[in-house]
Amino acid sequence: MIVAIRSYAAVLLATFVFVTPALSQTVPAKLRVGTFVSPPFVIQQDGKLTGFSIDLWEEVAARLRTTVDYQIAPEVAAGFDALRFKKVDFIVSAVLITPERDKEFDFSYAILEAGQQVMVRDAGASFVPNPLLDLLGLLLTTTTLLWLGIAALIMLIPAHLVWLLERRYKDGIIPTENYIPGIFHAMHWSAATLLTQAEQAPRQPLARVVSFVWMFVGIVFVALYTAQLTANLTVHQIRGAINGPEDLPGKQVGTVKGASIPINYLRGHNARVQEFSKVDEMFQALLDKEVSAVLFPAPVLRYYAAHEGKGLVRLVGTEFDKREAGFAFPEGSPLRRPINGALVAIREDGTYQRIYEKWFGSQ
Repeated sequence: MIVAIRSYAAVLLATFVFVTPALSQTVPAKLRVGTFVSPPFVIQQDGKLTGFSIDLWEEVAARLRTTVDYQIAPEVAAGFDALRFKKVDFIVSAVLITPERDKEFDFSYAILEAGQQVMVRDAGASFVPNPLLDLLGLLLTTTTLLWLGIAALIMLIPAHLVWLLERRYKDGIIPTENYIPGIFHAMHWSAATLLTQAEQAPRQPLARVVSFVWMFVGIVFVALYTAQLTANLTVHQIRGAINGPEDLPGKQVGTVKGASIPINYLRGHNARVQEFSKVDEMFQALLDKEVSAVLFPAPVLRYYAAHEGKGLVRLVGTEFDKREAGFAFPEGSPLRRPINGALVAIREDGTYQRIYEKWFGSQ
């Protein structure tokens, strides 16, 4: 009987040892936590740190019974350098998980899902009309070039008809029977009739019928083209030249140094990338018109647009390329498992939802 009791006790002890939750694993009494300012994830006010990521981490730290020594990096790239050379134990901020980072670092369970979004200056607050720039912008749009191409093509039809009918007609508007330069005279007449009023009218009877029909076509074409230009100019003044990521090619776009996702996207879509060391510098460059737009994770932009940038900036287009964000660790870090265990517990007891709603509101 004694042997049986001892065997049962041994089984219980072994079970306790091997299935103890990750929260009970040994964690140093003090951890070096790297971070970089990126509202609303990390906010520095009066020498203290707060924000979504900070609140979440401090809840984890309380459950792991450890204290924190925050080491604030001046920029994103410097934060990853500190992690790479193990000057910090891990990073707490808005760290999006990418294939490139995953090859070099380990990550916790996801704390948030975030995509990229475009932010521009608020046209209603700062737009000053510039007729010359508006005209140049309209002339270089795909729609305008398409209209001009259609005009060039349809002008060829009446030009060739008039050349064929007028080239041998006495006192006709085509002075030569040769195709060149005769067709150039016909094209000049066709363009003048389309846009304004030709100086001379065809003399041959059938050519006059062609001219009569072409004048009506010209009136309709010019009316439609004018309406299209007016609509484009109105939209341009109301909404601005950038209305989403599809409008970024060729534009000067700001982002933060070390933010690989927006940098790679902009370079891959032929935008002119301007990198800034800090998020605040990127926002200020947008307000100072040093860049036409910024591309960065949507939660950061939404927070700025609702607080410091309220009435000065606005988000355009939809959020795209959504990725998970988490805490970043050196590869093989023993801290990853206990911290993941705490994150799971925080989600299960509703603490995560309370922290999330504090910073992002309820959904």
